[in-house]
Amino acid sequence: MIAPDQIDRIVGNQHHNPFEILGPHALEENGITTWVVRAYLPKATAVVVILPEEKLEYPMYSVHHPQFFECKIENSQLSNYQFRIQEGDREKIIYDPYAFKSPQLTDFDLYLFGEGNHHRIYEKMGAHLTEIEGVAGVYFALWAPSARNVSLLGDFNSWDGREHQMRKGHTGIWELFIPGLGVGSAYKYEVKNWDGHIYEKSDPYGFQQEVRPKTASIVADLDRYQWQDSAWLEKRRHQEPLKTPISVYEVHLGSWLHAAADQPAILPNGETSPAVIVAELKPHARFLTYRELAEKLIPYVKELGFTHIELLPVAEHPFDGSWGYQVTGYYACTSRYGTPEDFMYFVDRAHQHDIGIIVDWVPGHFPKDGHGLAFFDGSHLYEHADPRQGEHKEWGTLVFNYARNEVRNFLVSNALFWFDKYHIDGIRVDAVASMLYLDYNRKPGEWVANRYGGRENVDAADFLRQVNHVIFSYFPGILSIAEESTDWPMVSWPTYVGGLGFNMKWNMGWMHDMLDYFHIDPWFRQFHQNNITFSMMYAYSENYMLALSHDEVVHGKSNMLGKMPGDEWQKFANMRCLYTYMFAHPGKKTLFMSMEFGQWSEWNVWADLEWHLLQYKPHQSMKTFVSDLNQLYQSEPALYAQDFSRDGFEWIDCSDNRHSVVSFLRWDHESGQFVVVVCNFTPQPHAHYRVGVPTAGFYQELFNSDSKQYGGSNMGNLGGKWTEEWSFHGRPYSLDMCLPPLAVLIFKLDSQKAYP
Repeated sequence: MIAPDQIDRIVGNQHHNPFEILGPHALEENGITTWVVRAYLPKATAVVVILPEEKLEYPMYSVHHPQFFECKIENSQLSNYQFRIQEGDREKIIYDPYAFKSPQLTDFDLYLFGEGNHHRIYEKMGAHLTEIEGVAGVYFALWAPSARNVSLLGDFNSWDGREHQMRKGHTGIWELFIPGLGVGSAYKYEVKNWDGHIYEKSDPYGFQQEVRPKTASIVADLDRYQWQDSAWLEKRRHQEPLKTPISVYEVHLGSWLHAAADQPAILPNGETSPAVIVAELKPHARFLTYRELAEKLIPYVKELGFTHIELLPVAEHPFDGSWGYQVTGYYACTSRYGTPEDFMYFVDRAHQHDIGIIVDWVPGHFPKDGHGLAFFDGSHLYEHADPRQGEHKEWGTLVFNYARNEVRNFLVSNALFWFDKYHIDGIRVDAVASMLYLDYNRKPGEWVANRYGGRENVDAADFLRQVNHVIFSYFPGILSIAEESTDWPMVSWPTYVGGLGFNMKWNMGWMHDMLDYFHIDPWFRQFHQNNITFSMMYAYSENYMLALSHDEVVHGKSNMLGKMPGDEWQKFANMRCLYTYMFAHPGKKTLFMSMEFGQWSEWNVWADLEWHLLQYKPHQSMKTFVSDLNQLYQSEPALYAQDFSRDGFEWIDCSDNRHSVVSFLRWDHESGQFVVVVCNFTPQPHAHYRVGVPTAGFYQELFNSDSKQYGGSNMGNLGGKWTEEWSFHGRPYSLDMCLPPLAVLIFKLDSQKAYP
């Protein structure tokens, strides 16, 4: 009843719509509906069609090919039939995937996706548990418009691409429902191009992947976790983050702490399981799971007083040494540390401890791994075809084609996905400068100008505006932070005034100036006062976050202690001085793990932090110092409420380069409160250093980075100072204070204390 060439197209896996041949097909014969059922089952030796409700069976017969089967059924209704398949000595009963013909993507879904505006396309693309006509299974959808054929591979078909050939729609989306599949099923797509080359690809929209080095996607259900953070989310929704204290502890989960390789991971049901071995330390250590990290990392961060944890990328990536910045599974949290539900538990526990979660997001480039996005459907689908536009040669990665609607939709939806499904509180967008400039790290002749003849990547800028507009529309109160190292204007300005729409930007200039300054021997700092003060010349051009990040403690740059001059005491004093100045300076704060206790060695992605150092007093004191600094920062609105307003900062004196001293006021005009900050950047103490202040009274010494409990010399002002009616620095009153060596002092007017 069917031509041999049609069968050959199915057998050769060359049909773009196997539903035209396979499955049930109705025939009208003399007014009676007759059904023809066809199946291609490459490993079958015998097949029977079962009608469970009627308790009828119909043997199928080979037609033109030993594994192409057909039978005729005289039955007006034919639904939910099954195959009983004999494969040698093995027998199985399955539903026919080609009996479920209704597409799950609507025309509206396809229209929005083609337009680049389907914000939750992850609810349609990929692998989704569903029920069709009363039968449970998994619906698969894949965008691969240039592919000749696409099939599903998995344990369910012995990784044989002939069995589950997908149907192509007119928009280039392939789909198929496979009944009987459930959570935990491993799968890939077999993508064949028009030359017959086959590519085995992970699911771009897959929610979970196998543990590396395996690369298959895994069917997951992201809706069954029971969240306990509704109070946190409601509070966040009404919050204005720019006016709140934000101090971030940046973490790489795989190297914060490890467990012994022979120590099993604890699962939620109390069972144990072997965990993922750290590649370079095998067989001595393994990664902690998300749940173990929730019980160890979150209380530690709470003790330190940070408001947020920033995670280096947790999206799936094949190589541990990439730190997560070469992503292959944008919708899958990495399986190194557990399942999607385990990561949800981690985020949930953080929220229950009043800690927000920020994740690094990498929409700027992706690796060339064969199972990933590169040359996905036999064409340059996600990347530019021209290597002058589509390749970062220095990084060995590919650049997304932001001009293509479906690619832009993939990324915009991905940003929303992490907020929606994992309840994260912010993203830090990596390498924004590499996205914004067409000539980034390229020599003349190695890049293509934009349509206006310039070097700006207009499509990337429009993409970033779209991302930020979408995520803030759905989730007010969140953070979107740009790692952008150039002078591109209005990065953290709203999109409606032409900005890129981030609400914060890392202040890379401040970071470089500070590290250059503190690396200098203190005697020479008098000639570099501009390093300390220059940031205030541009402080309000953007909403800045001050960050001392992972990039500053790798690749021969030394850790923070090693950057500081002098003997051990001076190194710690310099670090305390730097951190206190950072927390007093306008802008939100980020410190990378290990900086809180003064690790000597550079960060090693394969090893633990140097936790053994905490047995020594200087490192214990440094950790206490960071905890107290966070506590002070969050308790004084003057240090955070007007970070991005000129009214929140006022120099007292920034020109005393002879002593390398600066002093300034931080204001919270809503409450009328202010603090006085005085910084001495040399080891030379000053017994009588006068600083002008605006109001008479007793100024309590709130914080002294030279305190004995922090390992300092314990010089100070015995708790505070009374003003004198001595006009100084253009102010009617002044304080005669003692400035400790390499220290920062913070004072606050005590309005309750009357003159003696």
